Amino acid sequence: MNEVYEFLKKCETYYLATMEGDQPRVRPFGTIDLFEGKLYIQTGKKKSVSRQMKENPKIEICGMADGRWIRVTAEACLDERIEAQKHMLDAYPSLQSMYQPGDGNTEVFFLKNGKAEICSFTEEPKVFEI
Repeated sequence: MNEVYEFLKKCETYYLATMEGDQPRVRPFGTIDLFEGKLYIQTGKKKSVSRQMKENPKIEICGMADGRWIRVTAEACLDERIEAQKHMLDAYPSLQSMYQPGDGNTEVFFLKNGKAEICSFTEEPKVFEI
């Protein structure tokens, strides 16, 4: 899990895909946290991405760094604990002007039942269970 986390951090910006009905939706994301051995992402409850992940938790993430790319397929599960929100926001102090643990808008989702692949044109893919 650490290698997947470190790779996503290195990407800085990755792309998160959700579904809205039968229409895929893709947007840039930048938060990734490793908390209690699970990968977490963060968003605001008011955003459509939050609603989309609650309606259909299947997501995909794709990002690039150093000529390699990562593809993550998983289910996004809401974690309403303040501790999880605080851990995320401590890792991203720049977000604290918009989000605070327990503010009713901050949401963190952990990823489960998935896999990650780190690929390149010159190496065999590395595959990880999430």
